[in-house]
Amino acid sequence: MQSLLRGFAALLGLLLVAACGEEQTAKVPAPAELTRDAIGHYCNMIVEDHHGPKGQIYLADSDKPVWFSSVRDTIAFTLLPEEPKKIAAIYVNDMGRAAWDKPEAGTWIEATTAWYVIGSDRRGGMGAPEAVPFAERDAAEAFTVTYGGTVVAFADIPESEILGAVSEHGMHQGQSAIGHDQSMSHDQPVKHDQAMTGGTAMDEGQGTSHGDHKTEGTSQ
Repeated sequence: MQSLLRGFAALLGLLLVAACGEEQTAKVPAPAELTRDAIGHYCNMIVEDHHGPKGQIYLADSDKPVWFSSVRDTIAFTLLPEEPKKIAAIYVNDMGRAAWDKPEAGTWIEATTAWYVIGSDRRGGMGAPEAVPFAERDAAEAFTVTYGGTVVAFADIPESEILGAVSEHGMHQGQSAIGHDQSMSHDQPVKHDQAMTGGTAMDEGQGTSHGDHKTEGTSQ
């Protein structure tokens, strides 16, 4: 079955092309730089206080980004059916240029064109396993020599790497990095028509039972 992320990357590309064709009335927003006002969407904590790569997502109807304390949470936002799907841009830190403890300004790259190291020894925000992004594949491969892991494209990241359970480094057994109860299995791919709506926002709770779960530090 085709990866949900592959479908999302293709859809985002089509939306960007369509936006460019409308006499440039809809411009893709540039990445914002972190300030102390940036609060993680799932953890409700100051994003800047977390080490490792971060993420930001612009929704089509907003001029301010949704912030994430980890790349794992950023990608999870695109997979969870209760989250909006009218996404204008996704940015993550290029860890080929950024420091792990505090990624610098000016290191943001477009998430769907990045290379990711999954399954490495490095832990991101909230002490969870991380999908570590790089602008260049060579930099990603060099990272695996020291920290292990596998290099994959955005569209090829397994859903289990993003929505799977985390039980170490301070995370509670049975919870993921975004705090979702793992009582439902993520071993089976999410159906494309459940998680994607062709560029329109889904009604909250539609598609799967995620809407009944609670995220860490927030209530849904």
